Amino acid sequence: MKARRCTVPHEKQRRPDDPQAWLDRARSNLIRSRQRMPDVYLEDLCFDAQQAAEKALKALCIERGIDFPYVHDLARLVTLLQDEGQPVPDAVREAGRLTRYVVLTCYPGLDDPVSEDDYERAVAIAERVVEWVEGHVETGGETPDS
Repeated sequence: MKARRCTVPHEKQRRPDDPQAWLDRARSNLIRSRQRMPDVYLEDLCFDAQQAAEKALKALCIERGIDFPYVHDLARLVTLLQDEGQPVPDAVREAGRLTRYVVLTCYPGLDDPVSEDDYERAVAIAERVVEWVEGHVETGGETPDS
């Protein structure tokens, strides 16, 4: 299968130090996490939920001028934000639960299959994280669908 090219017009692409660029990508992963289709594993959708939360948290780090490590550990990113003085609500601290989806569920047989409840919880957590970050990052740009 041939890889598809980015559908965001080149002039709308942002610099990697632009928090909006990270938030745009977070929204894209969140959309993908909600797309239930035949033959798509819940593990893969949970991976996209994790990626949405991760990119959103990194967008906020950039917005706040906080250097962050290129890690997938969401609890570590939340702690980094808190250590830098950013209050983080309990609902967003739950993002740490999503970290398992970046490694354990990527490979067959390393973890138990994701249940429907696990999937719904993962997407709900990612939605809360992205929404919370959107409230803190100035939304001066357009999303990929606009």
